[in-house]
Amino acid sequence: GTELVKQGLIKFSKEYDLPIVATWDSHYLHKDDSEAHNTLLAINTNSTSFRFNGDYHFIDPEGALEYFKDIPEALSNTLKVADMVDIEIELGSWVFPKFGLEDGHTAESQLKKYVYEGIPRRYGQENAEIIQRIEYELEIIKNKGFSIYMLIVGDLIRFANENGILTNIRGSVAGSITTYLLGITNVDPFRFKLPFERFLNPERPSAPDIDMDFADNRRDEVIEYAKRKYGERAVAQIGTFGTMQARGAVRDVARALNYPYDVGDKISKLIPLGKQGFPMTINIALEVEPDLKKMYETDKVVEEIINMAKKIEGCARHISVHAAGVVISPTSVDDYAPVQFDPKGGKIITQYDMHAVEAAGLIKFDFLGLRNLAILGDSVKLVEKIKGIKINT
Repeated sequence: GTELVKQGLIKFSKEYDLPIVATWDSHYLHKDDSEAHNTLLAINTNSTSFRFNGDYHFIDPEGALEYFKDIPEALSNTLKVADMVDIEIELGSWVFPKFGLEDGHTAESQLKKYVYEGIPRRYGQENAEIIQRIEYELEIIKNKGFSIYMLIVGDLIRFANENGILTNIRGSVAGSITTYLLGITNVDPFRFKLPFERFLNPERPSAPDIDMDFADNRRDEVIEYAKRKYGERAVAQIGTFGTMQARGAVRDVARALNYPYDVGDKISKLIPLGKQGFPMTINIALEVEPDLKKMYETDKVVEEIINMAKKIEGCARHISVHAAGVVISPTSVDDYAPVQFDPKGGKIITQYDMHAVEAAGLIKFDFLGLRNLAILGDSVKLVEKIKGIKINT
């Protein structure tokens, strides 16, 4: 905090003796970019004439001394406030919700117990190769500290199965005999010789990632179960930020600058679509699209729109809800991440995206709702009702 003040990143309100910090979307807009700031605010407020009164750019120490030369106590008070702030945010270590363990058990011993209880159900009887594979996986899971994660996912899948909610698990987790014996997956990695290391590699620090698919018309039941088990405030869906992409930025800027719709539409259609892993930018479009470059060089309106669009390209446009991501924390989620209400509903979502959430130590659980599973679930019920045939799902 003190360093921020020294760099002039904290200002005081002249109306109240309170510190304020200038903030804005994604990019730092400097003093010369006030028009870009106003345009961005006009886009966010769906208006064409937004004007933010005041100066909110980051200032250097010399600027701060000049701004507040008549009230030097504002700067000294800022230092006092900064010195009062004492917060340590630990990054890079995982925190897990409080899973109810059986008496006398640790997470590791309870996981081992559940895994061995699954052997008769899956294999009928033990054999040396299966035991060797189990012990190998359990040792890696234990050393990486993810036993509790396995127990939590196993419990969520158990709840879904017991309540007739169709589920599916995809990806590299199919290579784990641990998840197979827990009932999380239904593919036998021992029989099909699937490698465990694609799912959880002892040489990499990455967390396990089990994608849980649920019938989309019953996905919320699983989330509500998690809230009942771990606490209403300990569960939140993950926020995600939509950003200004090249085409959209041009359209939005044209509207915010009060040009007719067809002006922005004509320019944006000349911007090629990007490819996966290679997003299109306005600068790249100017290089690869001759007609766009010609318009930019010969039409002052096009030049104005594109220059402004380049300034706000990449800025956050809106926040929405991640399609699958859910976090479950040991205490209230807001002890680890800022939260807010979903703009389209009353659910709580994080103001960190999925990468920042994991950096803060919260494990991301993927609860994806699939329409196909809902259709299959309804089909199974209809077959049983009409034909009297009960299909094992």
